[in-house]
Amino acid sequence: MSNRPHGYARYRLDGCRCYVCGYAVSVYNENRDKAIIAGTWQPWVDAEPVRVHIRYLQSCHMGLRAIAAAAGVDRKRLQCILKGRPERGTGPQEKIRPVLAAAVLAVEPTLDNLGGAVVISALGTVRRLQALVAAGWSQEHLAVELDMSSTNVSRLINGDAVIVRTARRVRDLYDLLWNVDPGQHGARPDDVTRTKARAATAGWAPVGAWDEDTLDDPAALPDWTGYCGTARGAAAHTDQGIPMCPRCQAALERRQLRNVAHALSALRS
Repeated sequence: MSNRPHGYARYRLDGCRCYVCGYAVSVYNENRDKAIIAGTWQPWVDAEPVRVHIRYLQSCHMGLRAIAAAAGVDRKRLQCILKGRPERGTGPQEKIRPVLAAAVLAVEPTLDNLGGAVVISALGTVRRLQALVAAGWSQEHLAVELDMSSTNVSRLINGDAVIVRTARRVRDLYDLLWNVDPGQHGARPDDVTRTKARAATAGWAPVGAWDEDTLDDPAALPDWTGYCGTARGAAAHTDQGIPMCPRCQAALERRQLRNVAHALSALRS
């Protein structure tokens, strides 16, 4: 008898007739009959989209073992989708079960399942470090927390690429410090003020300008006021003494152009 868990597969493949396996088969058959009657029965789906997705994940430096672990499936099943079983003279699978397809297609190349040495975009890392500096955390303090030199932190904070291992460390540090007062961890008030001023001069977006799901999004832009990109946002920058962000500067210029156009129109009339 195999080590396969009790259920439908063990009933069909291993001949187990225990209560658990028998019940699993009865549930399967009942659901199948209902789906056939409803016209929604789809026991197999095309394997090609899954094959393409596996190759995409491999191009992101995810090995089959990592993909299988993330999908919760056996690595050999992925090998069959890609290459079939050459020892049996079979080529890549043309059809697979929907559950398997859904599990593999749900896998994405994230920080948690990429190899530590894989090189990725530093965008999210840069945004997190810059936001921490804007919150008053000096680069020297961040260097200590990240166990690296201040020079390396400076390179990171202005870099284009980073390895996954470092990106994870910065992400975890950001999650730990984003809402913590540096003064509570030994930072002197004048150092905090100087650090914040340096970030403001550089135009680095603060923690509050980002949502958790936008930090790593290349298409996302920081929202300093909650209304950035509008005239209301530009006014908020002025009222709150926040350095004008590019989107609000553009909105302010558009408003000024409209005012000039209205004035010229009034003169002509």
